[in-house]
Amino acid sequence: MKIIAVCGMGIGTSVLLKMNIDQVLADLGVDGDVEAADISSARGAAATADLVMTSSELVEQLGDTDTPVVVVDNFVDQDEIREKLIEELDL
Repeated sequence: MKIIAVCGMGIGTSVLLKMNIDQVLADLGVDGDVEAADISSARGAAATADLVMTSSELVEQLGDTDTPVVVVDNFVDQDEIREKLIEELDL
């Protein structure tokens, strides 16, 4: 499973989100490849990903994508990330 963690610049908050997604996937026993990306890179990367996770402010900027996009309100809240991954992945 490939997940793209997206923020505006692809440097700080997407890396933080990536680390928290990695931890939650490990806790759930799910094998996944998580990549941090800025919004412009994410547009192309989304085409080969299984899931995109980002903030509500950036969803519109992603444009049309066939890849499911999950909005995360708090990038450091592993409980929120866990809930949203469980729901999206039907775990």
